[in-house]
Amino acid sequence: MENFLEEREMVAQTMNRLFARGLTTVSGGNISLRLNEELFCITPSALDKSCLKADTIAIVGFDGTNHTPHLKLSIESEIHRLVLLNRPDINAVVHSHPIYASTFSSIAGENLIRTNLTAEAYYFMGDVVNVPYCLMGTKPLANEVAKYCKDYNVMLMQNHGAIVLAKDLLGGFDKMDLLERAAQMTIIAKQLESFGYSPKVLDENQCTDIRNMG
Repeated sequence: MENFLEEREMVAQTMNRLFARGLTTVSGGNISLRLNEELFCITPSALDKSCLKADTIAIVGFDGTNHTPHLKLSIESEIHRLVLLNRPDINAVVHSHPIYASTFSSIAGENLIRTNLTAEAYYFMGDVVNVPYCLMGTKPLANEVAKYCKDYNVMLMQNHGAIVLAKDLLGGFDKMDLLERAAQMTIIAKQLESFGYSPKVLDENQCTDIRNMG
């Protein structure tokens, strides 16, 4: 079987970059990349997420087979497998625990992060959805995410963290970075409101125009 070292190195570097940017922890988060119609690769469990290398990235079949049995698969591998199967238009899945966005994930129900404060954020992320709570690393959580991913590219898993879908790894990193910034901006906007200012968000017509850009 091909070793896909170039693709695995890209996944490792993206995870290292997430850690350096403060978007995940040493033990938290996972990234996957579609390799072909039969395989994807994913960051492993129980290894320091700040210094991964190509040979520490696991290769998994879409049937669930671990083709690198010396590596322990992430407990969220099933989420990545189902998302990639349900969304053939995307190739990268990024899950992490950014501080501000993860704090918003503790609020059940409607998403409160304002992606419509800036045109850039809305263009790249669109609307964010909250996925109801399920125990991490379980099939119920994977099934919930798989259900919501059909209509959304950015999701908050309740009391857990964030997950984004993209065509490539750079797009996944960009969305996670933008999500965390949008969460920070949401808090700043709320603080401005307490001082008597009302930040203007993009209205529905403006959001529609952005969605139609491509």
